[in-house]
Parts: sequence; C-alpha cells; structure tokens
Amino acid sequence: MKKKISNEEVGHVANLAKLTIKPEKLKRYSEQLSEVIDFNMSHLKKIDTSNIEPTAHISGAANILRPDETEPGLTNQEALQNAKETHNGFFKVKAILDQG
Repeated sequence: MKKKISNEEVGHVANLAKLTIKPEKLKRYSEQLSEVIDFNMSHLKKIDTSNIEPTAHISGAANILRPDETEPGLTNQEALQNAKETHNGFFKVKAILDQG
C-alpha cells in the first residue's frame, strides 16, 4: 500500500532538521520522498522474516546494574571539616534569594 508523504510532513521534518524549504519545493520533495520510501518498502516486504524472532535491542545485554546496597557515609564532622563557615552543624553560605 503506497502512502503519500504530505507537504506538511515534509515541512515538519525539515523544521526538525533546521532546514529551510521554499513552499514551492514542498510538493516536489513530498513526491520524491514518497517514491524513495515506496521503493525501499517494496524491497523490505520481499525479505522472509518468518524464522526471525522479534528483538527489542541487539546488544544482548541484560540488567547489568549492581545490587543497590547501603554503605556507611561521612559523619557530619567529616563532611564539614573543609567548610569555610558552619552554623549549628550545617554549611553556612551567602543568601541567594531576596527576602522581599
């Protein structure tokens, strides 16, 4: 089944690719792209895929993440040891928001 690519679709793809296409060229590009896609699809439809299993990805990699395990962190004193200024066990920094 042949599907014609519309002028709007060509314009949308051109916009995504940051290409400027003159309106008078849209019809020509629409026809040419439709022909190219139809040609390629006709070749793809001839390929026998009856013995091919569907794949979601080709790398074969499974979940390779490490287990999520807790570890001891820094103590408050260790975390603050190089701070320029502290106040009541916290980092002290200049205000960045207006009080107004």
